Amino acid sequence: MDTAKRLATLNRIRQLSRLMDTSLRIPGTGFRIGLDPIIGLVPGAGDFISTAFSAYIIFLATRFGIPHQDIRKMIFNVALEAVVGTVPLVGDIFDAFYKSNIRNLAILEQHLMAVEPELEEVATELYKTQVSQV
Repeated sequence: MDTAKRLATLNRIRQLSRLMDTSLRIPGTGFRIGLDPIIGLVPGAGDFISTAFSAYIIFLATRFGIPHQDIRKMIFNVALEAVVGTVPLVGDIFDAFYKSNIRNLAILEQHLMAVEPELEEVATELYKTQVSQV
């Protein structure tokens, strides 16, 4: 995968992670939630859909040659959120606080800083530019 595709993939992972975990601010609190706990309110299908989005993010992360131990951590984060998320109400509150996709993004970014710091720096600057234009 060339650099442009790698940058696009990293930005897609960042956007999806933030959409699912931190895209909405709760007024008056500064606390952020994403679509994950909201989708999780739909009995049965909601948790499945959220887990599918998280699995897609992990799939995209594998394109960066992330080590198997990091992939296992990412899968654990999603599995924990999926299992606890099946408990009515408590699971949705857990989803709002645990934020597995943001945790997985941090794992990927830590890997990229160690292996390809120049890609991470360029991607961060590009992402900041895109966010400021919105």
